[in-house]
Amino acid sequence: MALSVLSGLLLASAPITPIVVAADGVLCDITRTLAGKSAKVECLIPPGADPHTLALRPTDRRALQQARLVLINGYNLTPALKRIATSAPVVAVAERAVPKASTADPHVWHDPNQASAMVATGAQALTPIVSPQERAALNRRRVAMTSVLQALQQWTGRQIESVPKPQRVLVTEHRAFSAFGRRYGVRELPVIDSYATGGILRPASLRAITEAIRQSGSKAIFAEALPPSKTLRRISRSSGLPIAKQALFADGQAPGKSLIQTATSNVCTFVLAQGGRCNQQAAAELQTRWAAIR
Repeated sequence: MALSVLSGLLLASAPITPIVVAADGVLCDITRTLAGKSAKVECLIPPGADPHTLALRPTDRRALQQARLVLINGYNLTPALKRIATSAPVVAVAERAVPKASTADPHVWHDPNQASAMVATGAQALTPIVSPQERAALNRRRVAMTSVLQALQQWTGRQIESVPKPQRVLVTEHRAFSAFGRRYGVRELPVIDSYATGGILRPASLRAITEAIRQSGSKAIFAEALPPSKTLRRISRSSGLPIAKQALFADGQAPGKSLIQTATSNVCTFVLAQGGRCNQQAAAELQTRWAAIR
């Protein structure tokens, strides 16, 4: 009897692992890496999915009801999360981390410096809900993640430097790499957002896009998914520029890849298509460091 009572007391006093919902962008990887075993992290958007068109499922709503903390990107990356039913604090991580970012492009993490700021904001939000014994480890993971992201920034800069300056142009359909472009001196040319009213490719829009691409200096057009859209294929035929063989992952993580792997894959896709070089071994070493964070 005494043993049974003691077991019950031990179970009752055992800390309950808090549930954290990391909703969009790259927040799932950031939050899981930060939290370690100190929190259970639920992700609403799987890698490769489009956060702009998210529709909440019943399982998502249950996770939100059970959560102690909800982390979203903000800047209207995921319109479905503007009004969510939860009693937990909702933190718009990108908005807090990068308060002066343009609302026209919520993809702030494509600049590793801004991704580091998101890590710091995430750690700050997690600290009150993890046990006091876990807080020192949480901070150690934050420091380690920041170190890897700083190395990612330096690595990316070196790859961009291998691209001739006239080719440092990123031709895409939609605006998603503004932060990347500002950080590394790459001109972003989102042709549909820039020239097609309401996203419709009319003959006049196609002529303007064709002329802009031909004058841009770019050697390729970059798709955000493969196979490329019919619109992008039409633009490629009209401009005479090929579509890069690999897609860029603009809206979050690539399936089966981390934040670091997605970033280095994007960079290699860009620089190789534009006549530069990519140090794949150094990219793999960055991922090894990221994966070792515990």
